[in-house]
Amino acid sequence: MRTGVVWPAPPAPPPQTELRGPCWVIDGDTIIIDKIRIRIAGIDAPELEHPFGKQSKWALVKLCKGQVVTARIKPELSYDRMVAECFLPDGRDLGAEMVRAGMALDWPKFSGGKYRHLELADARKKFWRAAVRQRGMMGAVEKL
Repeated sequence: MRTGVVWPAPPAPPPQTELRGPCWVIDGDTIIIDKIRIRIAGIDAPELEHPFGKQSKWALVKLCKGQVVTARIKPELSYDRMVAECFLPDGRDLGAEMVRAGMALDWPKFSGGKYRHLELADARKKFWRAAVRQRGMMGAVEKL
């Protein structure tokens, strides 16, 4: 036995990249699985206090109710939330379903335009606050 020999520590296990379980819906683009707050990647839904915010939340509740949701964690964070692509057991993408239902917008800065083709024709006008937030101009609007 040699003294003074330091062996490298074993490699750390990879961070958990997938969560699966029932979810609690916070708003139209945020859920909780296993006490972990998750922002649905690539979409932007209105805040609860903004027009259509509550409708957006309840549309997501309807999609997720009784379902086991799979969240594929992405490396970035959004405020206090992990970011993940989220899927229902039948493979449907929650982000795509919310945009298709007219309850969220594609956020091209984060989606690369993945959901833009699913947006309803008047969605950006309907969710003007979310569209303004995406352009980084929300502070100017709130001063009005």
